[in-house]
Amino acid sequence: MLIAFFVNDIEREYENYTTTVLAHQAMMRGHGVCYITPEDFVLNPDDTLFAHGRFLPKRKYKDRGEFFKALKSSNESKIERVDLGDVDVIMLRNDPSIDSDRPWAMEPGILFGREAAKRGVIVLNDPDSLGRAINKLYFQSFPTEARAETLITKHASDIKAFAKEHKGNIILKPLQGSGGSGVFKLDPNNASNLNQMIEAIGRDGYIIAQAYVPAAKKGDIRLFIMNGKPLQRDGKYAALRRVAAKDDIRSNIHAGGKAEAVEIGETELKVAEIIRPKLLADGMFLVGVDIVGDKILEVNVFSPGNLESCSKLAGVDFSETVVEAIERKVDIASQYAQTFDNRHLAIL
Repeated sequence: MLIAFFVNDIEREYENYTTTVLAHQAMMRGHGVCYITPEDFVLNPDDTLFAHGRFLPKRKYKDRGEFFKALKSSNESKIERVDLGDVDVIMLRNDPSIDSDRPWAMEPGILFGREAAKRGVIVLNDPDSLGRAINKLYFQSFPTEARAETLITKHASDIKAFAKEHKGNIILKPLQGSGGSGVFKLDPNNASNLNQMIEAIGRDGYIIAQAYVPAAKKGDIRLFIMNGKPLQRDGKYAALRRVAAKDDIRSNIHAGGKAEAVEIGETELKVAEIIRPKLLADGMFLVGVDIVGDKILEVNVFSPGNLESCSKLAGVDFSETVVEAIERKVDIASQYAQTFDNRHLAIL
C-alpha cells in the first residue's frame, strides 16, 4: 500500500517523532511512503485530486536514522505529483496550532482530507471530526465524569470567580495551542500575578481555566488509544508518565518534562472506557490522552507524540501494531467496496 503522511512541514520533523517512527515502520513492512505539506494539494479542473508528495526511495534502510536522513535529503527523496486516488491511506499528522503565523496552513489537511475520503482514500483520523476538534473546545464534548472542571472565557471577572471557587488553585492555558505553550498555574503564592496571566493568554484568544488536580504533582500519564481501546502489544500498554521539570508545571517532554515507565491500572482503563464511545463515533483512529488521577486533561487527536518513548520504556515496538491496524483497514476497504464510510473504516 501507499501511505501519505500529512505534516506541517519537513523542516519541523525529527527522527524520533511519532510520524517518522510510523513512516519508517511502514517502509520496513514493504509499503510506499510519501510526505505531504499544506501547500502540496492540487484540485484539477477535471475534479481529480493530486498532491506534490515527497517520496522516499523504496529500499531497506539500516535504521530509522538513515531513513530520516533520506527524507531530509533532496538527493534521495524526490517531489513527485501523485494522484491521491492512487494513495491507500493519508495520515493527518499536522498540528494546526503551530501554524498560527500562517492561518491558511491550518486547515488544508482537513479540507483536502475530506475530498480524498470522497475519492475512496482512507483518511486517519477522520477529517470531518478533526474539523470539529481544531481547538481545545473539543475536550468539552467528553463526559464531565472524566474531565477536570473547566471554564472557557475571555472575561477576567469569570476567571477570578472560578479561581475563588477553587481556592486559588487553577490552571490557565489558551484555547488554541499545544506542547505546553502559554500554560500557567495559579496558586495562593502567585495570586498577585493573575491579571498578567490573563493578559498574556487572552491577547491571543479565549482562555481555558481548569481546576487543578492535586495528582498532577506526580505528573500526567500519556496513554495512546487506537480504534477506541488502549494501544497494547504483548500485554504492554503504550503509555508513559510525564513528570514536569523542577519549577515548571508543564510535563510535555519537549518543554523539559521527563518520561518514566508507568503501570496502567483500573483507574486509567476506566477513564479510557468512558471516552471510548466518543472516539469511536468520531472516527478517531489514533489519539493521545493525558490523564491525571481519574481525569483527562487533554485529548490529542491531531499528532499525539511520544510513541517512541513508550516503546523504549515497554521494550516492545508499538509502531508495528499501529501499522498492522492500518493494513487491516486497507484489506477491509478492498473486501467491502464502498460499504463503510471513512469514519467507520477509521476505527475498524
